[in-house]
Amino acid sequence: MLELDGTASAPGGGDVVVDGTDAGFMTDVIDASQAGPVVVQFTAPWCGPCRTLGPQLEAAVRKTAGKVRMVRINIDENPQIAGQLRVQSIPAVFGFAGGQPVDGFMGAQTPSQIDAFLEKLMAAGGGTGGEEEQIDAMLDAADEAVGQGGAGEAAQVYAQILGVKPENLRAITGLARCYAASNDLERARETLEMVPADKTDDPMVQQVRSMIELSETAGDAGEAASLAAAVEANPDDHQARMDYALALVGSGQNEQAIDELLTLFTRDREWNDGAAREQLFKIFDALGPTDPLTLKGRRRLSSLMFA
Repeated sequence: MLELDGTASAPGGGDVVVDGTDAGFMTDVIDASQAGPVVVQFTAPWCGPCRTLGPQLEAAVRKTAGKVRMVRINIDENPQIAGQLRVQSIPAVFGFAGGQPVDGFMGAQTPSQIDAFLEKLMAAGGGTGGEEEQIDAMLDAADEAVGQGGAGEAAQVYAQILGVKPENLRAITGLARCYAASNDLERARETLEMVPADKTDDPMVQQVRSMIELSETAGDAGEAASLAAAVEANPDDHQARMDYALALVGSGQNEQAIDELLTLFTRDREWNDGAAREQLFKIFDALGPTDPLTLKGRRRLSSLMFA
């Protein structure tokens, strides 16, 4: 509601913008979001962008006339919740509805982007879809961001979900995939350790494992240019061709890497205990079963194997 002085207050009384703590998070955010959406901004006094975003976000929240509450949390004084939500940089903003995080963003935003964020949050707080539907929507958005090169943004969303659903397999593998894509293989492996024991053979888990294995081998393959020259000088140098293919994977040139491995398979399918076929399967696993390169590569490999 609006007070007589023009400021907004929450339906149950009190200011809609408050400073929160780790100890009060359950009351101020989780419980409060059962009654209406709550925005949480993780901030710190030394953060320049936070000083810009904070007032903009506060003004936008007040414009909702009490439909949205805002809680500011200083991570220097209250690091626990930020750690649980895997906040890696600030400003970081989370939107809660129904006791769950349903949306979020990090970094600077324009006023129109902030307004759109609050509109979406109010719709979620109004009961559009249950908890699982909201989480699925967040996962779909994160998966799309990864496909468009936004691994950092996607990682933040996956981490939000894991803060309340620590065994969500899509979120675990999604976050691990983001780490693997940024070549942070140690954290990717640590994230996979969160996979429940009965899900360790799931195709999503295998996909990330293949990404990690490919990244590890690609790191030892050598420079692509010199390896390409070695293959050109001696097309029968199978090890050089294998190393060249792995170097191509390391630089993101998966299609060309598949071509080189298929060429190697054609020249000597049994070389090094079928290493070409094994590496092809790892690439296909890492890309996923529906990726166009996987579909095309598997067709080409099958035609060679059963010719």
